[in-house]
Amino acid sequence: MIIMEEAWFIELWRGAVRFFLNPLVYWTVILVALAGLKRIRRERKNFGIKLFDIFAEWRQTWLLSIGFGLFLSILAAGAGLVFSRETIWMFAIVTILLSLSLRFTLLSPVYTIGISYFLLLILPLLFQNQTLGDITFSSSANFVGLSILLALLLMAEAMLLSRSGNGQTFPELQPGRRGHWIGVHHFKKVSLIPFFVLIPGGAITAFAPFWPYFSINGETYSLALVPIVIGFEHAVQGTLPKKAAGSMARSVLILAMAVLFLAVGSIYAGWLSLAAVLTGIIGREYINYRHRLADRAKMPFFHKNGRGMKVLAVIPDTPADRLGIVAGETVTKVNGMEISDMDTFYYALQESGASFKLEIIGDNGEVRFLQSALYEEDHHELGIITANSRSQGRQFTECG
Repeated sequence: MIIMEEAWFIELWRGAVRFFLNPLVYWTVILVALAGLKRIRRERKNFGIKLFDIFAEWRQTWLLSIGFGLFLSILAAGAGLVFSRETIWMFAIVTILLSLSLRFTLLSPVYTIGISYFLLLILPLLFQNQTLGDITFSSSANFVGLSILLALLLMAEAMLLSRSGNGQTFPELQPGRRGHWIGVHHFKKVSLIPFFVLIPGGAITAFAPFWPYFSINGETYSLALVPIVIGFEHAVQGTLPKKAAGSMARSVLILAMAVLFLAVGSIYAGWLSLAAVLTGIIGREYINYRHRLADRAKMPFFHKNGRGMKVLAVIPDTPADRLGIVAGETVTKVNGMEISDMDTFYYALQESGASFKLEIIGDNGEVRFLQSALYEEDHHELGIITANSRSQGRQFTECG
């Protein structure tokens, strides 16, 4: 008989191998790459240049993914959270189908886990009553565990949203109501969270009377490193993207707490797991609707106003990036010369010689001054992107 420590070690190794047998791992890489290529084509069309690399939507998510995955693994192993193999495959299939559009809108756990919940609830009944042939679908789904997992992953989504600041959003140009081009920011991220869960059958046996607590049929268990993909995609044109993302993150966190309250209650009343899932889906849809409604009611934030040059975006690894210029700030003077658009900005910059001095007004209304040397290899416009830059003007003239 294998001793307990050896059994856990063996199952940890087998569980890690199972991670690479899950098609969702490889689809996530393909998804991010295809979405990145689509975004790069839009950047070249709008600004005549690639702003961010192909995997930018994935960047700065790994620390959260690994940290939250470790937290979920400890919680799942300690509480004895058991999922069937059908449940894990359902996660993968639903996530892949919801992401075929190459948008991350439906990658919130309320949709991926919520839809998996309903399919696992309904499909066994449908296949049981069908008369077309000998087709069966049997699944011992842990609905309480699913609702708790949904709530915890919704917290991870809120954390990911809160990290979507000005430097991690993606600009685009759209026609405004008055015929001018306005800047729109997309804050979108995708994160792959790997964590260990118990599955029926294996070398692990119960080590305490209460364990596993969230179980399904079976007396022995093994481990599986399960990939869960979470993501979001929202557009904002009426305010700074970091403010919109922060506001949405707070709303999603409040929703996660409400879902968690119902999910924990389902331990004692199973039907509350259904209430938790429905609350998550309806609540997330309401947050999306409220964001769109509030954003459309505001005047465009990134547009030509004649009172300086508002920064829509900053190209990475350019002078503007090194100087700490961020989206939402307004460049009012270059070497003491007042500017109103990219033409006057470019002219003043060329007249500056080997150095330049900028006067900038932040989104808080405070004025600050920046000074730096101008090198031959530097971007000709310092890496600043606006809603009326020279490259944009040429692009739209050519497009007619």
